[in-house]
Amino acid sequence: MRRPSRPSWLPLDPYVLALLGTVGLAALFPARGAGAAVAQGVATAAVALLFFLYGARLSTREALDGLRHWRLHLTVLTCTFVVFPVLGLAARALVPGVLTPPLHSGLLFLCLVPSTIQSSIAFTSIARGNVPAAICAGSFSSLAGIVLTPLLAAGLLGGGAGGPSSGSVPKIALQLLLPFLLGQLLRPRLGGFLVRHKAVLGYVDRGSILLVVYTAFSAGMAAGIWHRVSAGRLGGLLAVEAVLLAVMLLVTWYGAKRLGFGRADRIAIQFAGSKKSLAAGLPMASVLFGAQAGLAVLPLMLFHQMQLMVCAVLARRRAGDAGAALGVPAEAELPAGRVAEVSPGPQHPEPRAR
Repeated sequence: MRRPSRPSWLPLDPYVLALLGTVGLAALFPARGAGAAVAQGVATAAVALLFFLYGARLSTREALDGLRHWRLHLTVLTCTFVVFPVLGLAARALVPGVLTPPLHSGLLFLCLVPSTIQSSIAFTSIARGNVPAAICAGSFSSLAGIVLTPLLAAGLLGGGAGGPSSGSVPKIALQLLLPFLLGQLLRPRLGGFLVRHKAVLGYVDRGSILLVVYTAFSAGMAAGIWHRVSAGRLGGLLAVEAVLLAVMLLVTWYGAKRLGFGRADRIAIQFAGSKKSLAAGLPMASVLFGAQAGLAVLPLMLFHQMQLMVCAVLARRRAGDAGAALGVPAEAELPAGRVAEVSPGPQHPEPRAR
């Protein structure tokens, strides 16, 4: 078995480093006055473009084909939009002892966003799980999240503690859902172009999200929200998120076993049902939270890196268990950059789910 020179989970993902650098840039040089208005306008247009591209990439035919494995997808959706939110609501008991109300709002928002696609696929593949099921489950979660995340956020967060109001739902429909549906309608004409320029469009995705992060954290600096977060509170947030991730990994693994799923399906359920999409959550937060978005997305950014590191170790352990059972070596590891998601839409034709 090939031994890599260093574990791929140790360094921060390069895109996470870019996100942290963008946060630092916003802290040192926040957009103010007329510049802030221009940056916000460009960010709004970038978010609309981002979801247009998501819609243009998602294969409707393959997603419908994947419905044949409906029990697995329903299990992932339940973990993502039911179990996670219940745990987020339960964390309210930690306010104000461990979490401040704004940090709890951010944690609860983290529990409402959809699952990832690409990192779930990568980890499922490393662990020798049901990759087609992971692709379809992630696609369904992303599609459902465009509607469910803003509705759940408006219902569970309300207008208090920097949360969104019910008026955010029409705003979401205009800025996110409408471009997504337009992308779906134009997908037959744009499919070939998207395939030929996949790498370039990946930079558009990343650049759009970085712009959203910059405007969100700039607005936070202008509003002075960062003076309300201490190092102790951040440490408490990390501890809570570590417990949250551990609970979801256990629930998805042993819950899927109780439901009668085989090992390959359990792996797909664990990696798709225990993870949250940074790429989908950041644009939604910018629309839902406005000036409070910087603090609201902090829990999601921390959880994103934590899930990559923990799931990278877990995936190799699952692969080793499978290899020992089959008498064959585990699959070679993917580089660290391959496990980070670029967007919540698939970048290639998906194989059909079993």
